[in-house]
Amino acid sequence: MKILWEQGTFNPDEVKELMESTYYSQRKAINNGTALQTLREEWPFLFHEIGISAQYQELTGLPLTETFLKSVGKKGKQLLNFMATVCANKTRRVFETLTKLKFQRGQLEGCSDDVKDMVLLLLSYFNEDEATLFHYTEETNQAADVQVDCLPVTPCIIVCGASCYSASRFMLSIDGKIVNDNIAQFITAINMMFGSYYCLNIHYPVELRSTLEFLQRCFFNINPERGTKVVTKKNKKQLTVNPRVLTLIADLADHEWRETN
Repeated sequence: MKILWEQGTFNPDEVKELMESTYYSQRKAINNGTALQTLREEWPFLFHEIGISAQYQELTGLPLTETFLKSVGKKGKQLLNFMATVCANKTRRVFETLTKLKFQRGQLEGCSDDVKDMVLLLLSYFNEDEATLFHYTEETNQAADVQVDCLPVTPCIIVCGASCYSASRFMLSIDGKIVNDNIAQFITAINMMFGSYYCLNIHYPVELRSTLEFLQRCFFNINPERGTKVVTKKNKKQLTVNPRVLTLIADLADHEWRETN
């Protein structure tokens, strides 16, 4: 695989097959706590869309991108409608975010822009830290130009532009290091960010605990009855499911029922 990576041109199906056949070795290295730089050298496709998707599917039994897009198709408009018609009227913070996003989005249409709305509104609804998920840099900046000292240790999407809507390129950082500097699509960046939490055994940061768990349960269809990927303090009781996430899920279900009756 290292040879394929160095060549720069490769057959996606061939890479996927190689990732699947070496899955055990990859998991052994990750579970043994191998340093990120070593993983990048030994398993470079782990930080590429093909590799993350292949490992994620082996690990969870779910296709990463297909699951997300199918969920967005079924639930995305419902979530956006709820945010615009209910939450914006109840919470000034959500109203202000919605107004700002309408200005940034302008006349743009499409699934990708709906997903941008969705993620940014979820951050606002849960009052969580956008800077832990998105780092903004100049449109023309390359990886070497990014101020890595400002990056979080958890997976972070670097937006090359003034906003998610105007950007035509994204990067992914993990542990404060840029691991992929050329991601063309926002949805690809979201999937790679989320998938890396599972593929690399990374806990959700407290600053994004509700946003990531909501995405996990409602859009990536991972619904364990117990446990959480958020780091919890010792001797602190662990809740089965984040209550703020449960509340939003219940409110969405009630809103949908009211809209259809």
